[in-house]
Formats: sequence, C-alpha cells, structure tokens
Amino acid sequence: MNKKNATKEIVISGLLLASGILLPMFFHMFGMTGPIALPMHIPVLIGGFLLPPQLALLLGVITPLSSGILTGMPVMFPMAVIMAFELGFYGFTASLATRKFNLPAIPSLIISMVVGRIAAGLTVAVLVQLFGVKMNPVMFVTGAVVTGLPGIIIQLIFIPSLIYAINRFIKKSSINA
Repeated sequence: MNKKNATKEIVISGLLLASGILLPMFFHMFGMTGPIALPMHIPVLIGGFLLPPQLALLLGVITPLSSGILTGMPVMFPMAVIMAFELGFYGFTASLATRKFNLPAIPSLIISMVVGRIAAGLTVAVLVQLFGVKMNPVMFVTGAVVTGLPGIIIQLIFIPSLIYAINRFIKKSSINA
C-alpha cells in the first residue's frame, strides 16, 4: 500500500469514527433512539465499503467503545462491548464481501448485518457464561432485529446510494488530481 492510500484510509476512518459518535447524538436530539434508528451502524457499514477489512474491523470495534466513553451512549457494559463485536463484524464482512467477493452493495449489507447479529448473539452468550449477564442471546438478537427494522430499512435504502455517490466523487477527484 502506498503512503497516499494509507493516509486517505486513515482520514476516512477518522471521519467515520467521528460520524459514528456524532450521528447518534443528532438522532437523539430528534427523539429517535439508537436501538430503533441504528445511527452508529451507518458510518461503520460505510467504512466496510471504503476501507480494507482490517481497518473496517477496527472502526467497528472502536466506534461504540469511544462513544460509550465520550458520551455514555451506549452504556459501556454490556452494550458497548456487544456492539464492538457486532459493528466490528459489520465492517469486516462488508469490506470482504465487496473487496474479495465483488458483491454489490445490498447483498454485502445483508450478509454483514446477519454476520454482525450472529456475532452480537455469540458475544451475549459469552457474557452470560463469563459474567452472569442476565440476557438471552436468541431473545437479544431477535429483539434487536425487530426493534431495529426502521434502521435496517434506512441502511438498505441510503447506504448503497451514499456509497455510489462517494465512489463517483472519489473517482472524479482522482481524475482531476
């Protein structure tokens, strides 16, 4: 990887991390809660399309932990921990699906959402065993999907369009550079 690409990827990661912290605050100002609108998921999923897998994974892990530390949302334990695994797998899977398997945006999104929810369920199961957390992994995942349906719909509608626009902008700006 050349230095120019590495710098660009680090800048994109930083912008998406900041978005992942600020976007939930914006949604909360208008009364839309995180579990319904899933605003933190959006920048991480976008990162999955724009970043290499290892950086997309790192973005997904760091975003909920940073937000939990800086804003108190999500609560650090157990939610930020669960979300770190869930969002980490979102970013990693979306990046692999598009970069390695050349899948279009919507199938990549759906696959990454499924993998991320499975990771969340497995994380809950581990937390139950290790720390006695009072959660049922299957009920947690089912509840998260049902509650998050508006956010999932938002993601499936807007993320492919955003990715298309961002890629066109990047292509156009690299031609003019």
